[in-house]
Amino acid sequence: MTSKVRTNMPGDKNQKMILGAFMQAANCSNYAASWRHPETMSDFLNAEYFQRIARILEDGKFHFAFIDDRLAMPGIYKDSVKDSLLHGVRVVKFDLIPIVMAMAMSTKNLGIGATYSTTYHEPFHIARLFATLDHMTNGRVGWNVVTSLNDEEAQNFGLENHLDHDQRYDQADEVMEAIEGLWDTWADDAIILDKDKGIFADPNKVRRLEYEGSYVKSRGPLTVPRPPQGHPVVMQAGQSSRGRDFAAKWGEVIFAIFKTPEEGKSIGKDIRRRAEKFGRDPKDIKIVTAAYAIPGTTPESATKKMELIESLATTTDKLTLLSELLNFDFGTYEMDHKLTPEELDGISGSRGLAEHFMRGDKEPTVSEFIEASNRGTIQELPVFCGTPDNIAEDMSEWFTEGACDGFMIAATHIPGAYEDFVQMVVPQLQNMGIVQSEYTTTTMRENLGLPKPLR
Repeated sequence: MTSKVRTNMPGDKNQKMILGAFMQAANCSNYAASWRHPETMSDFLNAEYFQRIARILEDGKFHFAFIDDRLAMPGIYKDSVKDSLLHGVRVVKFDLIPIVMAMAMSTKNLGIGATYSTTYHEPFHIARLFATLDHMTNGRVGWNVVTSLNDEEAQNFGLENHLDHDQRYDQADEVMEAIEGLWDTWADDAIILDKDKGIFADPNKVRRLEYEGSYVKSRGPLTVPRPPQGHPVVMQAGQSSRGRDFAAKWGEVIFAIFKTPEEGKSIGKDIRRRAEKFGRDPKDIKIVTAAYAIPGTTPESATKKMELIESLATTTDKLTLLSELLNFDFGTYEMDHKLTPEELDGISGSRGLAEHFMRGDKEPTVSEFIEASNRGTIQELPVFCGTPDNIAEDMSEWFTEGACDGFMIAATHIPGAYEDFVQMVVPQLQNMGIVQSEYTTTTMRENLGLPKPLR
C-alpha cells in the first residue's frame, strides 16, 4: 500500500490518524448486545478485564481509550429498570476513576479519557480529581465533559427533574471557567522544594481564583499543583446547536457521530467556524467519529461475523437505550403509534440526536423512529466490514479527504473486536503511513498534537 497525503483539513498535513477506543465501564460495550456474544469475556467485575483491553490498545498504538458514562441504570422505558436488568442493557456502570487508574497502571503510553458530568459534580471536585489523575499518569488523562441526559440521573442525586437543555449548557460554561481557572492557580514552577532553606513553594506563584457565577462559585486555590499537561485534554460531544457552541468553545477532541464523509466535513466546518467566533485557532481542535470494524480473512467471513453480531440485538435493547438517550418513555405507546410534534416536544435528553432522527416525516411511528435512530444496533454507527485491506482503505479515505481527524473504534465483543482490529487492520494502516507506528511523545496532549494551554 502507498502512503496518502491528507487534504481539505486545517492543520498539519502530516498529522497521523487518531485512533481511540469507544468504551463503557460496564457489563457490555457501546453495543449493548455485546455481552451475549459467545467470545465476549465475562470477568467485567475485575480490573484485569479493563487492563487487558488497555494492553491491546497500547499494542496497537492507539492514542487513547475513551470511556463513556451515565449516572443511572436505564429506567425511562416503561418507568422501570426491569427490562434493562433482564436483558443486561448497560446496567452495570462502574465509577470511572478506579478504571482509569487500573488501565493507566498497566500501560505506559495510552491516553485515557473519562466522562464526568458538570451537572452533578462541583468544579473544585472535578478540577482536583483530574489534576490528580494527570499527575498520577504522567499526563495521560482527558476529561469528557458532559451535562448528563435524563431525569433518572437527576433522581439519583436527590433532584426530581433534569435541568432543561440550554440551562445545562449555561451551567456547564461556568463550570468550565471555574475548572480551567483552578487548574491555573499554580504556576508550573511554583514548587521549590528547598530543604536547606525550608521553602516548599513560592506563594507569589499560587493564587486564589475567587470565581463567582450564577450557578457555581469557587474560591481556590486548587490543592493540586498545575497538571503536567497544563490542563488535561478536554473532550466533548455536543450535537445540538447549543452543544456545538459549547464544544467549539471548550473542546479539544470533539466526538461527533456521522455516517458519511460528506456529513463529517460539514460538521467539522461548522464546529471550526464556531470555534473562530470564540477566538480559538481551528487547528487546535481534533474531530473524531465512532465506528465498528469487522475484519475477516475474506469478505464472506467478515459478512458472516457481522450477521452473528447483528443477530444478538433485541427490540428491548433499542427501546431501552432510545428512551434513556432522549429522556422520553417510548414504552407508553404502541409500535404503530404516530408521534405528533407535541409529543416529540417532550424529548428533553439529547436534542441534537433527536433533531437528526426527526428529519423528514413530521409524524413518524414509534417503529419508524426507532428504525431511523438505529439505537441499540451496530448500524447506529458507521460499520467497516470486509478484509483488513478494504477496511484500511475505507478508513484512510475518510481521513485523507478531511471527514475527520480519526476514529473511536467501538467493540462488537470484548476484547476480541479490539484484538482483531489491532492484529489485522492496524498493520495495514501503518504500512500506509496513516497511523503512528510508535509513541514518540510523553503526554496524551503531545501525542494528539495539541498545544499546552498557557497559564
